[in-house]
Amino acid sequence: ATPRREFLRASVVAGAAMAATGPFVHTGRAAAVEKIRIGLVGCGGRGTGAVLNALLAKTRVLYPPPGHGYHTENAVPGARPKAKNVEIVALADLFQHRLDQCRRQLRLVGVEVPDNRCFTGFDSYEKVIELPEVNYVLFASPPQFRPREFRAAVEAGKHVFLEKPIAVDAPGVRSVLETGKLAEKKGLTVGAGTVRRHRLDQQETIKRLRGGAVGEITEVQAWFNVGEIWAIPRVDSWSDLEWQHRNWPYFTWLSGDIIVEQHIHMLDVANWVMGSHPVRAYGVGGRISHPPGGVFGHTYDHFYIEYEYPNGVRLFSMNRQIANCDNRVANRVKGTKGESNCQDTIFAGGKKWKYQGKMTDPYEQEQMDFIAAIRSGKPINETRAVAEATLTAILGRESAYSGKALDWDTVLNSKRSYTPQKYEFGPAEMPEVVNPKRYKFF
Repeated sequence: ATPRREFLRASVVAGAAMAATGPFVHTGRAAAVEKIRIGLVGCGGRGTGAVLNALLAKTRVLYPPPGHGYHTENAVPGARPKAKNVEIVALADLFQHRLDQCRRQLRLVGVEVPDNRCFTGFDSYEKVIELPEVNYVLFASPPQFRPREFRAAVEAGKHVFLEKPIAVDAPGVRSVLETGKLAEKKGLTVGAGTVRRHRLDQQETIKRLRGGAVGEITEVQAWFNVGEIWAIPRVDSWSDLEWQHRNWPYFTWLSGDIIVEQHIHMLDVANWVMGSHPVRAYGVGGRISHPPGGVFGHTYDHFYIEYEYPNGVRLFSMNRQIANCDNRVANRVKGTKGESNCQDTIFAGGKKWKYQGKMTDPYEQEQMDFIAAIRSGKPINETRAVAEATLTAILGRESAYSGKALDWDTVLNSKRSYTPQKYEFGPAEMPEVVNPKRYKFF
């Protein structure tokens, strides 16, 4: 068991470090590395985009309507890498077609990954990690796989970048936290895809908020309300589980549901502002737009969660993926002296402050920050922050699924696992949409 006060004590220490040095924590010294040699695991849209970001090659994001293919992050025509001494040396994915798409995009910017360093299958991540040429492994596969991938890479002494979220259940979060401690002992840098922590405007704004710019914080809000994202229709030749893996966002065991896979960004900002994580949640959710089964699997299409932080402050959180609705992706914090959008603007004392400083592409900035830490021999470790953001989302999901108010400790120490005994393709029943009337968390 992990008592809440242990988590809170660590959060306060980490929060103090972040307030002093930025949105990530330096963990000591390690051997400096000049040439960065990246192995990518998970060659879908975000994985391809992330390695292009590491190369500082411009990208464009494409979101097809549901049923019309995958989300892709492609190289801008004519783009060329600007990063020095950064190489993409190995690729891995469960599916050949995703790996091929990634290779095509890399070729557009002049990068060729040879056949003997391209791997497919459930064990493909191991083959990347085993390569002595690789010193940085970037994981962008579905979050179900993140705990085992992270552990294998750290045990092999690799620097690791973890796309968010880092798990789909509490056992996975606990595993990642333990691996994060091992990475710290080994002097390895661990970055995370909670990209808003690498926005320069957001860093300055939240530094001011934590310094009292709006007085004592009294309320936090978070929205990630958007339309439908990509979805992959079933093909007769695919087994049940192969289709689920291809259409992973719509299966809780692979994605964690939309609150975990997507809304984690805004929940992470709330935790960053508060310098802690919530201690309890009470929420609702459901599926009102997507018919049972079909291309949208069994996940919910909306959540509304009320979180409570240790000091009693409430976070009101809303997440939705339904077409033809007004969208909003934002945070807001209210205080005794004003309010802020937690990104670039603060209203307080009858005055408006707006960030006027330098801006970079945050997806490139997170890679620059990560690589700079490796090169300097001053590792950063973002494990705890992304793990807490992930568990914040899981806490909300389980409250909505169960219809119960749940506390942090109960969920953190839960044995409820969404991980199968074996990863394979084959037959499987379509999971039902969760009904709180019947769902039992305990």
